[in-house]
Amino acid sequence: MECVQAEELVKMVEEARHYTINGKVADYIPALKEANKDALAVAVYTGEGECLYAGNIGETFTLQSISKVLSLVLALMDHGEDYVFSRVGKEPTGDPFNSIAKLETSVPSKPLNPMINAGALAVTNMIMGENNEKKINRLLALIHQLTGNDSITYNNYVAKSEYETADLNRSLAYFMRQHDVIKGSIEELLDLYTKQCAIEVNCNDLAKIGYVLANEGKDPKTKKQIIPNEIARIVKTFMVTCGMYNASGEFAINVGIPAKSGVSGGILGAVPNGIGIGVYGPSLDDRGNSTGGLRLIELLSAKYNLSIF
Repeated sequence: MECVQAEELVKMVEEARHYTINGKVADYIPALKEANKDALAVAVYTGEGECLYAGNIGETFTLQSISKVLSLVLALMDHGEDYVFSRVGKEPTGDPFNSIAKLETSVPSKPLNPMINAGALAVTNMIMGENNEKKINRLLALIHQLTGNDSITYNNYVAKSEYETADLNRSLAYFMRQHDVIKGSIEELLDLYTKQCAIEVNCNDLAKIGYVLANEGKDPKTKKQIIPNEIARIVKTFMVTCGMYNASGEFAINVGIPAKSGVSGGILGAVPNGIGIGVYGPSLDDRGNSTGGLRLIELLSAKYNLSIF
């Protein structure tokens, strides 16, 4: 199915593109510094065989923190709620996504939620498989099902760049292993986590993932249950409370849909029982969210009354 350019979306992209000058591309991961700061794109998937787009739709980007949504889906499918949430909490945090502070002050010393780095590392540590190759292939297989795009894989260059600069995540992981939140080799965990974050998609892929999450975890064509409905519900709830880093409350007021951002500039949106949205704009604000992407999804929500509140 090909995406069709929509004039209404083109206008929104043109308006939102002005906001890209207010941010900067992520530079703490060397490979991400190479992104085109002015790029901005959106895709909307309706599930009725219709995909609409505007902007730099051909650009691919890595999932980064958006992958936290998908690793959580897989961990919940592997182990169930009780196991997963015995090691990771369900509460939002006002701290930055890579903060270690709450780990040191919380009792028991487990991450507050799966959408911050500490929680995501703990979740990735739960993915089942004999080795990292089998684990990453299981995550890719889930993404292939969700998108219908079997060519999706991870970007080795980005993964290597992240792995070599992952000292803060190493610190989080070692701290959690000391407190029995995670088990096994930290380097193997970091290898898997950086590959997970480096999975490469386009806006159309994101919109399709968003649609499945929005619509009870079912394939839009076959109605096959890809993700159990209860897991889709849990994940959407985390997207509302924690999905936009420490700007999640503001985003809930301004936009009001379950969403997850990543520092590559991607935003995944899932309107319950409605559309899936994929946005890309690598110019970021100081909280790690796409400046143009935030404005674009805000315009989209206002125009089509998408807020769930």
